[in-house]
Amino acid sequence: MKIAVIPARGGSKRIPRKNIKVFCGKPMIAWSIEAARASGLFDQIIVSTDDAEIATVAKAYGAHVPFMRPEDLANDHAGTIPVIAHATHWLEAAGQAPSAVCCIYAAAPFVQPADLKQGLEILDSGPWEYVFSATSFGFPIFRSFKRHADGSVEMFFPQHFETRSQDLPEAFHDAGQFYWGRPGAWTGNKRIFDRWSNAVMLPRWRVQDIDCAEDWERAEVLMKLLRQQDGLPR
Repeated sequence: MKIAVIPARGGSKRIPRKNIKVFCGKPMIAWSIEAARASGLFDQIIVSTDDAEIATVAKAYGAHVPFMRPEDLANDHAGTIPVIAHATHWLEAAGQAPSAVCCIYAAAPFVQPADLKQGLEILDSGPWEYVFSATSFGFPIFRSFKRHADGSVEMFFPQHFETRSQDLPEAFHDAGQFYWGRPGAWTGNKRIFDRWSNAVMLPRWRVQDIDCAEDWERAEVLMKLLRQQDGLPR
């Protein structure tokens, strides 16, 4: 049994009601639910929420909300792994033990069914505990620097000041769209970004973190352009 879990708490601070705010014509969470449904991979698509309105919207788009998330997992400090572990434990206690659980973020409108399918293929291809979406940094991180309070700067890796950019190793980061995982990895609180994980590499133009109003506006512009040019299949 393969399960999708979409975590969607109600207390978003920087973009109020972000998970159900209308994004390009439909509630934000609907994009994730529809991608999960279109993939045909899941026996059940569950939304883990503490919010009655989010639950209603999720059900309207075809997701299940079989439980309400406990308060201690719905605050600003609740991490993804404990939230997915809670859902996994609930499924196991209900006699629905899954073979794989995919966390799909609620604010991931660019997630694609084909990427979800590739993630599962990779998960099943070897001894992987997790497979997640990732992309490359647009600039070598080894040339990065920090600013001090007085405005002065200091390189994080000063040993690479003279190193040519093309000679530096390529670096990648989490794309923040989805995470396939084995049930024991979630419930065992196993770290995602480690040697037991693999990644589905996405193009940078299809990765957009949506944490503030500017991010939201940029993502809507990109989505509208892609839809006009048939760059996305939905």
